Amino acid sequence: MYQANSKKTAILCIIDILKKHTDSEHTLTQKQIQDMLESEYGLKLDRKAVKRNLTDLVDMGFDVGYSERTRKTKSGEDETVYSDWYITRAFDDSELRLLIDSILFSKYIPYSQCKELIEKLEKQSNKYFSAKVRHVRNLPVTMPSNKELFYTIGILDEAIEQGKKVKFHYSDFNLKLEREKRIHYGKPAEYIINPYQMVASNGRYYLIGNYDKFDNVSHYRIDRIIDIEIIDEPVKPMKKVNGLKNGLDLPKHMAEHIYMYCGESVKVKFRTDKDIINDIVDWFGTAVKFSNETEETVDVSVKVNENAMFHWAMQYGTRVEVLEPESLRKSLADAVKAMNEKYNGG
Repeated sequence: MYQANSKKTAILCIIDILKKHTDSEHTLTQKQIQDMLESEYGLKLDRKAVKRNLTDLVDMGFDVGYSERTRKTKSGEDETVYSDWYITRAFDDSELRLLIDSILFSKYIPYSQCKELIEKLEKQSNKYFSAKVRHVRNLPVTMPSNKELFYTIGILDEAIEQGKKVKFHYSDFNLKLEREKRIHYGKPAEYIINPYQMVASNGRYYLIGNYDKFDNVSHYRIDRIIDIEIIDEPVKPMKKVNGLKNGLDLPKHMAEHIYMYCGESVKVKFRTDKDIINDIVDWFGTAVKFSNETEETVDVSVKVNENAMFHWAMQYGTRVEVLEPESLRKSLADAVKAMNEKYNGG
């Protein structure tokens, strides 16, 4: 690959050495770099040439770090010595580990694409980091498969940037665990959507948009979108969509739509055990109000999508009692009664 003793390729080889072998905790001396150039690339450079290439990298603005100290020469003059060379990386190991774990725990990225993304992230560090994360290759092969996922994300990103509508088919799993297009009136349903934002929620990736025929906010699982195309028509202005008349307040929207259900948000009041306050903040954020505190319980008021709150209250079962609104309280009572009949035979 490299021509022996080619001075033109020396600086490229030095960059490669720094990327493979160094970070702020693993540095190399000029002598070590000189030896690696010869052993790994067949390039013989003297110490001054190695130093010149390294300083050229610094002068050209490469993220190269080093230490310096002053020493006396034989003639008694001060001389600056540069050592401990390393590449300064965009991500430190903990940040890369966080990104890799996020991919591992995602529920919408297929196995093969997970593996490719993790391998790309590993290349952002060096051999020491790669040795620490060998276990991440042991991914489960039971994750859903949608080869169009990243293409879909790219098209949605372009459509949102250009302010254009999109059209697509939506897929569901059948009992053979195969994807098939959702059918309306005997043929695949075509969705024409005004896309506004992509968000991650509960390990899934969603599109926040508006189904063009209606005037409400809708959410779509991006991993279930197929056959997407951009339509050369401007998106419907958010001010014409119920719930977005003042624009999309994303933190508020996500706090109110904890399960990404569509529909209006309502004011909900519920009583809960005090020892699950952490869970409540995890789900609803800090836009909650507490009242009527006792030794064991507290009342919580929050604005949230009613359908989402129904499922959240069912999930927490005996730990939560919805007090308001009455319609939600009745829906939960009916659901609990139906469950009791199923498990206790009426």
